[in-house]
Amino acid sequence: MEWTPEAKAALQHVPFFVRKRVRARVEKEAVEAGKKGVALADVKATQARYLSGMHADIKGYQLDTCFGPSGCPNRAVASDPLLARVEMVIKAADLLSFLKSRVPGNLKFHHEFRVTLADCPNACSQPQIKDVGIIGAAVPETTNAACSQCQACVESCPEQAIAFAAEGRPPGIDTVRCLNCGRCIRACPTGTIAEAWRGFRVQLGGRLGRHPRLARELPGIFSEDQVIEILQDCLKLYKERSLHGERFSQLFQDRDFEEISRRFCAAAV
Repeated sequence: MEWTPEAKAALQHVPFFVRKRVRARVEKEAVEAGKKGVALADVKATQARYLSGMHADIKGYQLDTCFGPSGCPNRAVASDPLLARVEMVIKAADLLSFLKSRVPGNLKFHHEFRVTLADCPNACSQPQIKDVGIIGAAVPETTNAACSQCQACVESCPEQAIAFAAEGRPPGIDTVRCLNCGRCIRACPTGTIAEAWRGFRVQLGGRLGRHPRLARELPGIFSEDQVIEILQDCLKLYKERSLHGERFSQLFQDRDFEEISRRFCAAAV
């Protein structure tokens, strides 16, 4: 649906974490009104109704994804199967009923537990500021296949984690710099650099607001099953400690990060 420049500008002033919901509602109400486009007046009218009835749209959680499933060429991992499993776990936790039992008055979006999946380290879905952030990872390794010395792998790496080697030797991979985005794997025409394994990075306890904090990343690359177990542990901790709707990041302490690290990181790749 076509938006006027004024309507687009107004939408940018809506907080980013509800912007998609507001946009969807604006377009839905415009269609119901028989309109073929969205004007500034439509945005303002919908926004006013939306904010006044915000509690009716609260699910108890926010689950976001990046643009990967829409055909993004940067996907390191296709997280679609994991997304379905994550949503099942969150729904089973019945966070809406939990929050209603703990928060006096109407619920607001900032009360919701936030999880996001990103299919590559570009992290368009902002896992660094969510309660649980999950990032797809494709870990590269060198093989016995002869290197053609084309340097496509070097040119493909924004982190400069690939070092060109002498003729007859494979390129070197700096595992400290490498973000496991998989670009070098896709760029290599000879199979000299291939995928060793794929999985997910996990970041915990991020938030914005008055006291922002970036999420902390667990060391290692995790399987789908491990990601689900980590999420379940986080939900359990959240429900045990959140007395008045506090964010997970306010409740998640250093000792909790260390405990999860001990439990899962030894088994991570």
